[in-house]
Amino acid sequence: MADLVRLNVTADLPIRVQSLAFAGRVELRLGNAFPAVLVVDREALPRLTQALAEGQAALDASSGTGGA
Repeated sequence: MADLVRLNVTADLPIRVQSLAFAGRVELRLGNAFPAVLVVDREALPRLTQALAEGQAALDASSGTGGA
């Protein structure tokens, strides 16, 4: 897995969002001094949102919190 980039997103990690309307994309900047940037095409936003919701549901189910 040498080609894998892993980012640990914590509750206090600064996240800034910028719409790149001219390109049909959204830019997410994670961190301050040397931010990692995730650029997401408009068409991929629903899938990214769904994947995050699936991950949260899996965590909730495994901890038995039900979203607390």
